[in-house]
Amino acid sequence: MLVDSRRGLRASALLLAGAVLVGVLVALPTTRPAVQAVDDAVWGWVGAVRSEPATGVSVALSWLGSTWVNWPLRAAAMLLLAWRRHWARLLAFGLAVVTSEAAIGPVKAAFDRPRPPGALIETSAAAFPSGHAIAGAVTAVGLVLVLAPPGRARLRWEVWAVVFSTVMALSRVYLRAHWLSDTVAGALLGAGLALGWPAVVTAVRDRRERAARPSP
Repeated sequence: MLVDSRRGLRASALLLAGAVLVGVLVALPTTRPAVQAVDDAVWGWVGAVRSEPATGVSVALSWLGSTWVNWPLRAAAMLLLAWRRHWARLLAFGLAVVTSEAAIGPVKAAFDRPRPPGALIETSAAAFPSGHAIAGAVTAVGLVLVLAPPGRARLRWEVWAVVFSTVMALSRVYLRAHWLSDTVAGALLGAGLALGWPAVVTAVRDRRERAARPSP
């Protein structure tokens, strides 16, 4: 999974801290107007540049981040990991998926933020954070970490996973299904969990292996 679990834990902590920071800025009465001003500006801009081809691409990207795509990919990856008996990788990916899905509903209910007006697609539940952004980041980043071996090839896949997660999240903003801050928080949270659990599982496994080695 991860060659350096400490580096993974640090990166995960930074990503999760970023998600918390965005949430705090959205929640606090003193900072909420400034965040909403940025969100409103982006909402107005995407409405001004709207076009049929861009809308079609955004709808397709939004579908790629939906449960209809995420869950079959996750299930296939878990079955492959189980068949190969990569139990640590299976555990890490499973924990990332479970914790991310468990967090979406309660966090949305806690913030209860209204959706942007004029959404181009059907939406449900509250706006903050973006469930699409969370799920997309967990699936894309998580699959790369547990399936691709360390090295340059995995680094390239990691870059593509981040690019896909970012573009997919931004497609939700373009479709006016989410405010920009919803997707930023969601992407940070999803990526943090996708990276954090493999780091934790790797650290625990390495510690057990060191403890099991006979003393010199």
